[in-house]
Amino acid sequence: MVYATRRKFLHTGLISGVTLASTTRNVWSANANNEVNLGFIGCGGRGNILMTAFSKVPGVTIGGLCDPDKDRLEKAKERFPKAQTWADLRDLLDDPSIDAVVIATCNHWHCLAAIWAMEAGKDVYVEKPLSHSQWEGEQTVAAAEKTNRICQLGTQQRSDPMQAHVKKFLHEERGLGKILSVQVNRIGMRSSIGKRATPLPIAKEIDYDLWLGPAKDEPIFRDKLQYDWHWNWNTGSGEMGNWGIHILDDVRNVVFRDSVKIPKRIQSIGGRVVWNDAGSTPNAQMVAIDTGSVPVQIQLMNIAATPGGKKSPPHMGPGSGYIVHCTEGHYEGRRGGGAAFDPDGKEIQSFKGNSGNVTHQQNFIDAVRKRDRRILNADIVVGNDSTAWCNLANSAFRASGPWNPDSVKDGLPTIAEQSSVLAATLLPYDIRLQSEDVKVSPILELDSKTGRFIGADSERANRFFKRTYRSGYAVPKMT
Repeated sequence: MVYATRRKFLHTGLISGVTLASTTRNVWSANANNEVNLGFIGCGGRGNILMTAFSKVPGVTIGGLCDPDKDRLEKAKERFPKAQTWADLRDLLDDPSIDAVVIATCNHWHCLAAIWAMEAGKDVYVEKPLSHSQWEGEQTVAAAEKTNRICQLGTQQRSDPMQAHVKKFLHEERGLGKILSVQVNRIGMRSSIGKRATPLPIAKEIDYDLWLGPAKDEPIFRDKLQYDWHWNWNTGSGEMGNWGIHILDDVRNVVFRDSVKIPKRIQSIGGRVVWNDAGSTPNAQMVAIDTGSVPVQIQLMNIAATPGGKKSPPHMGPGSGYIVHCTEGHYEGRRGGGAAFDPDGKEIQSFKGNSGNVTHQQNFIDAVRKRDRRILNADIVVGNDSTAWCNLANSAFRASGPWNPDSVKDGLPTIAEQSSVLAATLLPYDIRLQSEDVKVSPILELDSKTGRFIGADSERANRFFKRTYRSGYAVPKMT
């Protein structure tokens, strides 16, 4: 294929210290109109939302559309009739008229698509989470450095001006005193994805080989191919990588001001309960995180408070957000807003934001035009660090074993309290922590330099540091 030849040339250029990126910069500076022609890789729900956002940025054209799903591609073409279309992203990347790409694929495609795009001389806006496994995230960071491309992660809340105001309030003004701990909430209702007796037939309109890309070719027993890939480890990262990444990125930004790249220790308890479906990612999970300073708890719940109910389990603070507990009150943050409370629970200050929509996309385009990665609000390095927290939480869950009371008794300081909350949540379903559906991990320690687990039980957790790739779709080693 043409792209394979071009990719081989690019690797040769990287080794010799000459990259296509430098040539592209010269061509870009000659663009008198300063227009940016975007190609979209992935035309599903999130892709269409991003098309709308980027369309509001002055000087941006939606010039390319790519999706292995013919129906999705045709619908996107109806929105942007002048755009070129492709099923294979490599054909889009070969087109010199495309200046930058927006990657809104399934999670398992994010890193390979981003690396291929940067090697082809394109700047990249890639949806969260950055990676499906931490190793490939590191390769993507290295690719951005080697090719000198602009690469932004789609954690749009980084571009909400409110975040700077909250940081000033908490840290410079010390509006609530000393920060003691953080509670992360992702408590939102979802439902079963079904469990078929026979594998799901793949629609003829979908190029399934391209859809799979780096993932394993294994039978699918859920009811739908699209979207519900989130809840299978082969293609998705569960709720931790779907919503958790946004909230954890906020915590790293607002509470830690990015000073903590990865945790020191982590422990998980939870499972996929109630639904008995084809999903493999947890729908009820508690995670305790030792950062070396301020402890962080994660509470993830996708089940109803009661069987057949319409409400989520009771909780403090926002359903999708975080609580910063301080010596003189607490702060509750969520997408687009927040509020500070005194020790009696009285609101003393509110914060209003714009969620970062359009602002984040504008920030990416500004960096592309100025050729300056330093002005990115969610540069790939920051994005990789935030994604690491999600990947590590998922690895802890996947490395978990059957319920062991000693793992809780001798666990991280908050895990006993978190286990009690989980037990109360499962009680209406007559599920006990001793159930075979509930798994608990040991305390897992991390090496701050390598991002890998070390010490006891590290071997089974490190199995998820790098995945096995299908032939022809392997993420290349860039470091």
